[in-house]
Parts: sequence; C-alpha cells; structure tokens
Amino acid sequence: MEKFLPACLLVVLMLGIQPAIIEGANILGVFNSHSPSHVIVNMAVAKTLADRGHNITVLTQMKPKFQPHENITVIVALPTPERERITKEYMAQMSSQQKSSWSFLAKLFVRSSPILDGQYEWTQHPRVKAIYENPQTKYDLVILGLMLNDFQLGFAAKLRCPVILSWVGIPMPLMDSQVGNIDDPAYVPSLNVALEPGQLTMGFGMRFVNFFKHSFLKIVDVFMRQKMNDYYNGAFGNDSDPEFPSYYEMKRRISLLFYNYHGPSEGPIRPTVPQSIEIGGIQVKEKPDPLPKDLAEFLDNSTEGAILFSLGTNARFTDIRPQIVKVLYNVLSKLPQLVVWKWEDMENTPGNASNIYFSKWLPQDDILAHPKTRLFITHAGKGGIAEAQFHGVPMLAFPIFGDQPGNAELMAKSGFGLHLDILTLTEDVLEETIRELLQNPTYAASVGRFSALYRDRPLTARQSVVYWTEYVLRHQGAYHLQSPRLHMGIVARHNLDVYGTLVLVGLVTLLILRLAFRYVFHNVLGAVRGHCYRTKATNKKPKDKLF
Repeated sequence: MEKFLPACLLVVLMLGIQPAIIEGANILGVFNSHSPSHVIVNMAVAKTLADRGHNITVLTQMKPKFQPHENITVIVALPTPERERITKEYMAQMSSQQKSSWSFLAKLFVRSSPILDGQYEWTQHPRVKAIYENPQTKYDLVILGLMLNDFQLGFAAKLRCPVILSWVGIPMPLMDSQVGNIDDPAYVPSLNVALEPGQLTMGFGMRFVNFFKHSFLKIVDVFMRQKMNDYYNGAFGNDSDPEFPSYYEMKRRISLLFYNYHGPSEGPIRPTVPQSIEIGGIQVKEKPDPLPKDLAEFLDNSTEGAILFSLGTNARFTDIRPQIVKVLYNVLSKLPQLVVWKWEDMENTPGNASNIYFSKWLPQDDILAHPKTRLFITHAGKGGIAEAQFHGVPMLAFPIFGDQPGNAELMAKSGFGLHLDILTLTEDVLEETIRELLQNPTYAASVGRFSALYRDRPLTARQSVVYWTEYVLRHQGAYHLQSPRLHMGIVARHNLDVYGTLVLVGLVTLLILRLAFRYVFHNVLGAVRGHCYRTKATNKKPKDKLF
C-alpha cells in the first residue's frame, strides 16, 4: 500500500490545483446570421460547451444541421416570407455580380441593407423577444455570433449577464475595435491585404495601400457604430429604466472575442489583447464521422483521387450564369478524378457524368478528411478554408463577395492553391489550373506543413472555448482582462491632450524666450550704445581757437 502513496498524493495535488469547474451554466447563443456556414461554426462552439455539461439555448433564424444534443435547445424564429425573398434576391445579386467587400461596406451607409434590416427585424420576432421579456431561464452568459449585428448586445443588457462575441472570419479592424486590439497599419495588414510567403513586413507600396484601406475601415467603423446604436435603441431601448445600459456602455462590457483564426500558423503575427481568444478550426471534428454509405463507396472506388466542389451555403449555382456552369461541368466531367459536387436543384443537374456525385448537402469536413480527397474547389469562405488547411488539402478558390477575395488571396500567396474569377472562367484556364494543382506537389506540401503548425497548440480549439468560457463564468465577466483602450475617449486614446499640452508649453516657452531675448537684447544694446556715446564724448578733443 505504501508504494502507491506517492502516486495517490500526486493525483490529489493535481486535482487540487485544477480550476474550479462551472457546472451546468445556462448559456444563450444568439446565432441569427443569414449564412448557414456562420451558424455551423457558432454551433460548434455551442456543442463544445454542451459536451462539457452546460445548458445551451440557441436562438437562430434557421434550423441548424446537427445531431440532437440533450444539453442544446434550439429556438428557431423564421424570417417573414417577404424578408426571406428580399434576402435571397440580394444574395443572388451578390453572387452574379461578384461584389467586392469594399463596395458592400460602402453601400451599407448609402442605402438600406437587407442584411442589417433583416437582423433588426428578427429581434422583433415574438419568440426572440420572449427570451428577455418573459424569461423562463436565468442565463449566466450570452454568446453572440457576430455578423454586422453587435446592436444585439442588447440581449446581454436585458438579461444582465456577461457576453462573449464569436467571429467566424479573420481579424480585421471592425472586429479588433471590439476589444481594443492594436491595428497599426504600418505592420498589421488590413482586409484583403496579404503578405508574400515568408514576408514579415510590408514594403512602401503595400503599406501605402494598407494605410488607405485601414483608414476606410476606420471610417466605416464610426458610421457602423452609429447605425448599430440606432438599431440598439429601437430594439432594446427602455426609457423607463434609467439604469439600462446604452449601446456604448455595452460595448465596454464585452468579456471575450472568439476568433476563428490561429495566428502562429496563419500569420502574420499581430499584437492582441488577452480578450482575443483564437479558436481557429473549431468546426473541424477531432475524429471524422462516417460518410453516408453511397458517398463512402463512391470515394473509396476512386483510383485517381477525388475533388470536392462546393461554393458554400450563400452562393447558389442557380444564380450563376448558365454558360459558366457549362464550363465547370465540361471540364470536371472529363477528369480522371471523381468529383463530389454540392448542387442545390437535384432535379436539374448540369449533366449525368459517371465521375460526378451531385448532392444538395454534403458533410464537407468529413469529405476533406477522407484520404482520397486531393483538391477542394471552394468559394474561399473562412470556415471551408480552415477545414482544408487542417486536413492538408490544396484549394482552387472562386471568391464571390465579402471577405472571400481576401481569403483567396492569402491562401494563394501562402502556396496552398490558386484562385480564379468565376465570372470570366474558360475551359482552357480551368483545366490548366486544376492540372497544375493536382500534378504539382508543392501545393500539397505547403498546405501539409501548414497543417502541422495549425494542429500544434497548447490547447485545442475546443479546449480553448471551454477554458475561457468557464474563466468568464468563474470571474463574473472577467472584465479585468479588458484593455484600458476600451474605456478611453478619442482624445485620451491618441494622447491628443498630452501632445496639445506639449505643443502649448513649447509655444509658451518660445514666447517667453523671445520676450526675454528681446528684453535682454534691448537693454544690453541700450547700455552698449550709452557707453559708446559717453566714451566718444570723453575722447572728443576741443578745437583750437583762432585769434
């Protein structure tokens, strides 16, 4: 028995130093993005916490695709048919015209946006308002999925509990400002600015472009906050409660920001505050689920490997010009590889080639994990790129809108694949690009090296979510992690009062010196002149008189 005593003491000691476990916290997840891919990432956060034993209630505008969980309750508040029609038409227009992220952001303030208006309208849904007007549960925490909707911080204000933000994209000024991350344009790349592989700093030309992009986003951030403030007051304003926090007060009560990003592997290294928690790849399963039987047999029978083709959940092939779809089908149907193609309208596929498997829905992560998958043709959404990077699969990107062009550019510059413009695509260019990606081993080698870095972390993405969420719960919001920058006005934040004081002191000092110099110069010069006159008078000899 005595020989086991040291081991028993070690176990007791280790248990004693473990942080206290928060058991069964009630957490509200507000995941109302119109994009299913965003909901997938945020639901991965919810499932991770549910597996830990927490009780999760999810508010969403669509029914998420996930295995039912005993600790997850989903409340779906569907948009009105008219709102759904407007959103679909807007997304179809974005897909067909390939709007840049810059024009998208600029138009948010020129005219009404279906995305913003839809999110505001959703907060007025009776099933949504019932969460805080007639609460059946005392919530300990709110997790808000970000997508131009931070006015929904009002949920945490109404429920009087801490809030964690969850962002599915890469770091950018609009998100960095939420927690006070440093976004110096001299060395922190802005949206759609990608450094060359191995490059640590930006040259003059890139810094020049980065400065103007950064400045534009700063202006957008100012206007966005005003717009969000108006939405906040309209949705949650409560004039009868003088202690109800304002939108700007709630911005200063954010506990954490989860980024679907991993700095050491994705780079470049940037300064972040303790509130920024990297959970890149949270939606990637640690162990892939078995594929459906027919899909598994299709992939297993591949002798030349397989290609996964998906443009995500927002873009629809029915919204893309028919001649472009024909180009895609003509090239893919001739390949020796098998192709798994996500297609929405199963009654009207572009053809019936034996090497193409069409499906309305695909377990993307599980297919990328399959050993036969050799290439991923993607729209360059951050979630899909993260999954391909994790599994070491080269990519061909067809970016369409939003942050996708920047994601595609960064992916290509990192050596993980190539990107093409889907609106100007030709069969020759597509065939040549696919052949290059499949036959040139450098792409697979580059993304394979990245995969090793991406997986090498002190905590997995899931472990990070659990630890930091429970940290916030243990410390009642963990506001001690906040950057002082969040609580400073624009004058103090940029030291304008200090610089102004120094300039004023300098000007006053110069004025005093000038007056002193003039005084001294005037008196010294006067004394010298007086002395000269006296000397001259003394030394002057009288003239001889004539008789």
